[in-house]
Amino acid sequence: MVVKTPPMGWNSWNTFGPDINEEIVLKSIDTMVDTGLLEAGYDYIVIDDCWSLKERVDGKLVADPEKFPHGMKFVADYAHSKGLKFGMYSCAAHLTCASYPGSYDYEFVDAATFAEWGVDFLKYDYCFHPLSTEGHYLYKRMGLALANCGRDILFSACNWGVENVEEWIKTTGAHMWRSTGDINDTWESVKNLAMKQFPLQKYNGQGCFNDIDMLIVGMNGAGNVARDVEENGLCGYIEYKTHFSFWAMMNSPLMIGCDITKMDDNAKAILTNKDVIAINQDPAQRQPFEIYQRVHEKGKDVAKELCTIAKYLDNGDIAIGMFNFTDSKCRNYIDTDVLGLPITCGKTLELTELWTGEKIKIKDGIYKTLLEAHDCKIYRAKVVDI
Repeated sequence: MVVKTPPMGWNSWNTFGPDINEEIVLKSIDTMVDTGLLEAGYDYIVIDDCWSLKERVDGKLVADPEKFPHGMKFVADYAHSKGLKFGMYSCAAHLTCASYPGSYDYEFVDAATFAEWGVDFLKYDYCFHPLSTEGHYLYKRMGLALANCGRDILFSACNWGVENVEEWIKTTGAHMWRSTGDINDTWESVKNLAMKQFPLQKYNGQGCFNDIDMLIVGMNGAGNVARDVEENGLCGYIEYKTHFSFWAMMNSPLMIGCDITKMDDNAKAILTNKDVIAINQDPAQRQPFEIYQRVHEKGKDVAKELCTIAKYLDNGDIAIGMFNFTDSKCRNYIDTDVLGLPITCGKTLELTELWTGEKIKIKDGIYKTLLEAHDCKIYRAKVVDI
């Protein structure tokens, strides 16, 4: 199984945490279809931790009959009937993060169980992992088990970016890997995760994608990861737009975390922006690179907090993201020369801003704009005659 573009879908954890059940999942499946999320490309629906009994039965994982009275195959079949793919959760230890049975020493048993149920995606966490065994061995075990279970199951490795995971994760058979700790529904959390991404891009690409963690777009201070909002900054439309745009530019998987059954119009507009999604899902999946960064602003070191990132697209266009992670209005730049278009070449760029539709033709090789605090602009640029 080769995954050619970043996976897209919905995961239960950010909103529901341990309070997950069959009714919530079935309603979310219907909502994925009815709201146009499936049509926009979100085709995985993933149940996170706390779905099973606290003990194995005859050596196998069993769904909690109070939470999932019809069992997991029933839920998977329902998802498939709606055109979705079904995902589940386990952990590379005897216990999951919430102290449910993990898959350590049961990798092949559990992989066979997931295949029997019709699972298409496995998020594999790292809590309580045995310290006597290095992480790459634990993920290789499950990667090999999934590859031999008789079903294509996307392997999502979630070890939070520890143990230099970027250097070995592709050896395990994983299709995506978490490069960060858990996201919270705050601006400070979004910014902190974003700032860690620049050195990791050389490890990202087709087959094994760098997962910056699930999206918080539309959570609006509610749900399981709505922590320390007052201290770390509640996100609004601008912050959610910047969060989504940065994840898209960085080729991260796009896994929705809000309660989609209560999704407001702003969240839907962000999550279903087909032009920004197209940047994320571009067939070439080329590495983004920085073309501008201000290292100092009024004596304060703000390296990478004000940056312009570009990515060459499959059809010859260029995706360009201008990001202001600082707390004040800042000027940002595009220089065509560093994109391969010196002013002597007879070519320039025609920009289309993907949130507003504004069109701009760059003159004299430089485009300058002001960005409000926390804001961004993301462009699809075409090479045109001067």
